[in-house]
Amino acid sequence: MTELRVLRGDGRGPTVMLLHGLGATADVWDGVARALDGLSWIAPDLPGHGGSGHLEGYTFEAVAAAVAPLVDPAGTVVVGHSFGGVIGLHLAGVPGVRAVAGIGIKVAWTPEELSRAAKLADRSAAVFGTREEAVRRHLRVAGLDGPAAPDAAVRPVPGGWGLSFDQRAFGVGEPGVAGLLAAAPVPVVLARGEHDRMVSSEDLGALVDAFVVLPGLGHNAHVENPEALVNHLPPLRVLLQ
Repeated sequence: MTELRVLRGDGRGPTVMLLHGLGATADVWDGVARALDGLSWIAPDLPGHGGSGHLEGYTFEAVAAAVAPLVDPAGTVVVGHSFGGVIGLHLAGVPGVRAVAGIGIKVAWTPEELSRAAKLADRSAAVFGTREEAVRRHLRVAGLDGPAAPDAAVRPVPGGWGLSFDQRAFGVGEPGVAGLLAAAPVPVVLARGEHDRMVSSEDLGALVDAFVVLPGLGHNAHVENPEALVNHLPPLRVLLQ
């Protein structure tokens, strides 16, 4: 069983499970956790990220299986960003999951993009001379601009500093979102920031009849404006009423 670093907050149920994107850590949900206003929440570092253990091989199914034991069988709403949104879709059939919200999931992939990701997965991990350099690379890999990296995001390695992120996770491949949506036994909401370059409204419209657009926000909407995200996602808005 993969050991996971888990952040959590006690409150009224059902529990909101927050799943970060590729290269990030659970700490990106700090603002959202505050905006949940007394709801119970849980946010793991996904396998191969931050303070969590690595997997022998990375697939969406393997990552989902590692975090599935964190689902509260009494009731869980899963909110995932990008890569974490795909993991959320894989959790849709786990007992206790009541709804899934996926934010900023890249649903359309070209062969060139998949090839580029596979090459990143095969590269040797970079070593940086200082912690500051490693932090800057973490923020770049995580797609973040501004927040400081948590301690769990980087670590000392022989010769300097490295990322805690296991870049082999880049090799998970095409997510197959259409099939996951068709198989989901619970309500699913897809959302994107108005200025998200990773996924367009046309991409989402090809998969679902209705989706949420977060005005003025980009790919990392959960970091840019946590309150707006919480207020615009129907599964969370219902819980806060």
